[in-house]
Amino acid sequence: MSDDDKVNTGHNIEDKELIKNARKPVGELGHQILDRMNKSHETMAVWGVSHFDVKEDDVILDIGCGGGRNVERFSEQITSGKVVGIDYSEVSVEKSAKLNQKAIDEGRVEVIQGSVSEMPFEDDTFDIATGFETIYFWPDFINDLKEVNRVLKEGGLVFFCNEAVYREGEMEKYDDLVELLDMKIYSEDVLKESLEKTGFKDFKAYINDENDWICITARKA
Repeated sequence: MSDDDKVNTGHNIEDKELIKNARKPVGELGHQILDRMNKSHETMAVWGVSHFDVKEDDVILDIGCGGGRNVERFSEQITSGKVVGIDYSEVSVEKSAKLNQKAIDEGRVEVIQGSVSEMPFEDDTFDIATGFETIYFWPDFINDLKEVNRVLKEGGLVFFCNEAVYREGEMEKYDDLVELLDMKIYSEDVLKESLEKTGFKDFKAYINDENDWICITARKA
């Protein structure tokens, strides 16, 4: 969700139909929004990932991998590890796989279609699980966090990065977007409470006040 996305929600029907695809990209508009997000989210993503380290043998899960840019980013940081992208949008899986085809052929990347609510992975599989601009749309946040906890190894890192953070009395600017996308914008306190409730510890939050960005990290207890 870029600044363009925030502003354009008040524009014409075509704009709104495009923005709706941020939730679950489909068809040609889905391809368009994914291309746009790969570019518009880049500055935020670079800022976010600066708050944790990736080791060359890490096994990483990117939940809601979208256009695949973050899968690509992580694949460039590993040598003996692996990056798995999962998304419930068929168009996102197609787009992400196309961007990362070389790494897929080399066995360093896998992209699959699936839901965060029921992921097709064994317990204790991943060292890191990430979500960029996706938790707004998770259907059952607490149970979905439990599922993330399940697939992480003991001590594994969970990381979320969002371009919107809930602040009391300051949410009017997001009203149109929240209504259009049926999304939930979380505060730092709610994220901390939810993660601790679902088996995570060592919660840390980083907020970029200039842009309203938030990223958080926590560890599987």
